Amino acid sequence: MSATTNPRSRLGFGLIGPRRGRHTVSFDDLGSLGLPVGDDGTVIGVDAEGRPAVLGINRPTPYEVTLIGGLWTAQVLALRSAATGARIAVETGRAQAWTGLAQAAGGGQPCIALHDVGRVPPQGASAGSPVVVVRDCGMRPPRGRVVAGPWQSVVTLLPYLSPVAPRLMEKSALVGIQRVSPDEAARIGQILNLQAAETQALSTLADGVTLWCTDRDRQFVMTQATDAETGLLGGARRMD
Repeated sequence: MSATTNPRSRLGFGLIGPRRGRHTVSFDDLGSLGLPVGDDGTVIGVDAEGRPAVLGINRPTPYEVTLIGGLWTAQVLALRSAATGARIAVETGRAQAWTGLAQAAGGGQPCIALHDVGRVPPQGASAGSPVVVVRDCGMRPPRGRVVAGPWQSVVTLLPYLSPVAPRLMEKSALVGIQRVSPDEAARIGQILNLQAAETQALSTLADGVTLWCTDRDRQFVMTQATDAETGLLGGARRMD
């Protein structure tokens, strides 16, 4: 019998297979199907228990980060963000400190671009091409021409607690604090409503350790460089 006359055939799909029960699960059993999936983003270090600390910096909504700390940590963050597929625009008055990183990143593909202060052009960020703008503009960064937007995050680096720091911290979704003086620690503790132990720890943090703060969470993170990062940037350091 030909395929066109076989009652068990379907044009374009071959023979009808054996009848089987559908694969279904009751609502009460759905919990047993859960999978342990971690946060998606950039691994910025490990927490106190040695677990990976992940920063989801590429977001569909505006996201601002203020880091009161060292250039080394900001550069590691930029390098790892580039590794996740983000384009990095660095606004800086010390291009010589970023040139080696920009040349080495991306395996020959231009993924880190350097711009003078106040000269960052529109980046055209999108879900397929997210952007991280790193503002390394000293103690008093001017208001940026390029601001946070969908798929475009802005990371502002401050070496110390400058007069503009309280304003930046209050509008940021995430604040990172590295080692500061006891007086700065006390002021930061007031601004961020830190616990006494957290405030006291800020003046004794080791190089590479950052206290990351959101409205609800606080987490100490140790950033550990890979061999490639150490060869490019050197060891972790708070001062430059």
